[in-house]
Amino acid sequence: MISTDIAIIGAGPVGLFAIFEAGLLKMRCHLIDYLPQVGGQLSEIYPKKPIYDIPGYPTVLAQELIDNLVEQAKPFHPGYTLGERIEGLEKRGEADFVLTTNMGTIIEAKVVVIAGGLGCFEPRKPAVAGLEQFENGRGVNYMILDPEKYRGQKMVIAGGGDSALDWTIFLADVCSELTLIHRSESFRGAPDSVAKVMELAQSGKINLVLNSNLNAVTGEGKLERVEVIHNRTMETSYFEADHLIPLFGLSPKLGPIEQWNLNISKSAIEVNTDDYSTNIPGIYAIGDINTYTNKLKLILCGFHEAALMSHSAYQYMNPGVKYTMKYTTVNGVTEF
Repeated sequence: MISTDIAIIGAGPVGLFAIFEAGLLKMRCHLIDYLPQVGGQLSEIYPKKPIYDIPGYPTVLAQELIDNLVEQAKPFHPGYTLGERIEGLEKRGEADFVLTTNMGTIIEAKVVVIAGGLGCFEPRKPAVAGLEQFENGRGVNYMILDPEKYRGQKMVIAGGGDSALDWTIFLADVCSELTLIHRSESFRGAPDSVAKVMELAQSGKINLVLNSNLNAVTGEGKLERVEVIHNRTMETSYFEADHLIPLFGLSPKLGPIEQWNLNISKSAIEVNTDDYSTNIPGIYAIGDINTYTNKLKLILCGFHEAALMSHSAYQYMNPGVKYTMKYTTVNGVTEF
């Protein structure tokens, strides 16, 4: 079991900044995110996109902002549980919450902060016969957490965006056999990545199958074969595979949060703007996942919410204790 002061659900920019604000008040944080890395949609969807409305930065790349936020949080030694989704939340006694992930990880916290951006990003699953039969460790995955897991294995990747291209390039020297399947002849990813994939195909290091769609997956207890239909001829091909990774993007959903008895309006969590608390004492919501009158879905607004939330969380955890705010320009940043 992991014990912490504040459990933060969501490791995007607002969740990361909340570590810093809580750390100034000597509260330790543990972040949980379904994606395999921190950064939320900034890292997953547009890492190289410039952002222009972060104070002090005339322009900053999305991934650069995330890297800086991680560095800023380091003195407070946060914990991270990545590639896992919070499935259950339970209040135990007067003070503690217990959260459980889909992988069985248990986190105990005095305060819960939901900083899930637009919600839990879930993979878009293609309509493929038998797909769900081979999920949960039987050959079909929708993200890659540990590339070494695939060393010497037969891999099929499906998709035409940056993720599919990048992982194809990376895993070409890891897998014993790698096939990239894409429904079109053109890719949506970076031209440099497209060129590298084409070179790998021409040199025989990967199988590149264009104008084709996944149709079915089969196997005895675990994935063994992927069936593909070629769009022009409607002929069928079969590829032996130990693993299939469909990479067709992510879609935001509230997921299990909808079952936690929070007040929700239009797929967002209602909060009190005094401190961004929810209707359940000890649970806060900050960033794009919350809603209130005149809400602006901006990163800088989420930073403001994280600061007010942290001070309220301190009072919630330390009732009756007087706290005098001190500026970092006076006290600096002290590790703990």
